[in-house]
Amino acid sequence: MIPGKEVRLRAIEREDIPRFVRWMNDPDVIQFLLMSSPLSTAMEEKWFEKQLERPPYQGQILAIEVLQGQDWVPIGNTDLRDVAPVSRTADFGIVIGEKAFWNKGYGTRATRLMVKHGFENLNLNRIFLTVFANNPRAIKAYQSAGFTQEGILRQGIYKNGRYQDLILMSVLRSDWMNFEDK
Repeated sequence: MIPGKEVRLRAIEREDIPRFVRWMNDPDVIQFLLMSSPLSTAMEEKWFEKQLERPPYQGQILAIEVLQGQDWVPIGNTDLRDVAPVSRTADFGIVIGEKAFWNKGYGTRATRLMVKHGFENLNLNRIFLTVFANNPRAIKAYQSAGFTQEGILRQGIYKNGRYQDLILMSVLRSDWMNFEDK
């Protein structure tokens, strides 16, 4: 468990699979994700089994939960993947699958919490991501977590019938250490 204010991150569990399948089959949820094909429960179960084989130091997908009254409610997932032990880098990803929790700052809080985990617990030096150039909500959330733009991958992805630009962003440990709102 990685605790934060109003948001916490926890290991994913087998009982999360139906929720993940629902999220990953919602066109609104996946519009800014790299996936574009329907996902079956069997496919998600196979993916889950592969996640169990990955050692946590190589990156891990964590469930995002928010406190609602007395209960912690799962609203999305976040991960650090492709952890490179020599260069101490990782690729960051996040999805808020529960649309009722969009635009409430939970994605920003979860991003900050995962970045903190990456630097403080995994000893990373650089965390990077790509984001659709036409996703200003995500770009703003990443910037408020300390990420800065490094460049643009022109027509870096084909999605929804057209090529779209991706923005490459990163945060360095040294930037984060000086970031006033950790």
